[in-house]
Amino acid sequence: MKAIDIVIISFMNWCFARINNRLAEIYFEKKKGKPKILGHCYVKTSEYKTKKEQAWIKADTAKFKFVYRDRKYKNLDPNGAKLG
Repeated sequence: MKAIDIVIISFMNWCFARINNRLAEIYFEKKKGKPKILGHCYVKTSEYKTKKEQAWIKADTAKFKFVYRDRKYKNLDPNGAKLG
């Protein structure tokens, strides 16, 4: 009998955000309608050259502002914009 490898594909969402006042990509999953932030990485604006990417950065960073401290994310947006 042969061993069968099972591959589970999980769709991960991401967007741009300001985290600790720096540009970052935020990675999150939506489970039961509620997003869970999985992690983030800081990026430079110069890495994204197309007009479409620049527009995404401008739109997303206007909506999503977080502070990351003690392994927790705190939403700083007064309107409470939701991920996803």
